[in-house]
Amino acid sequence: MLLKLYLIALPVFFIIDMIWLGLIAKNFYAQQIGYLMKTNINWVAAILFYLIFIGGVVFFVLNPALEKNSLTYAIGAGALFGLITYATYDLTNLATIKDWPLLVTVVDLVWGMTLSASVASISFLLAKQFGL
Repeated sequence: MLLKLYLIALPVFFIIDMIWLGLIAKNFYAQQIGYLMKTNINWVAAILFYLIFIGGVVFFVLNPALEKNSLTYAIGAGALFGLITYATYDLTNLATIKDWPLLVTVVDLVWGMTLSASVASISFLLAKQFGL
């Protein structure tokens, strides 16, 4: 069942995050941390992040939400998972990278919560629709 949940969550995550990164926040990140951004994306690292993050959402959030039959759990645990994972990156950067913008950290924390809660809740609803 975890593999099926993973295959549901993967495109949901990808679509939502690509809308965020490619359309909504593209200029924001370029303005805030453009001086740190590479011209060529390291796709191996990006894909590994996606695969690992989605695995975490499935294992720690989506599967327990389905076991509890609780959309509320999917939303709340998803938001908490997003906060913890994005805080790991952003607060570490804030602590260690010279001139790392506080605004990027705040926006990323909110985005991580929103993204993870959205992926968990939409995937939960799709899994229920597919009878999982």
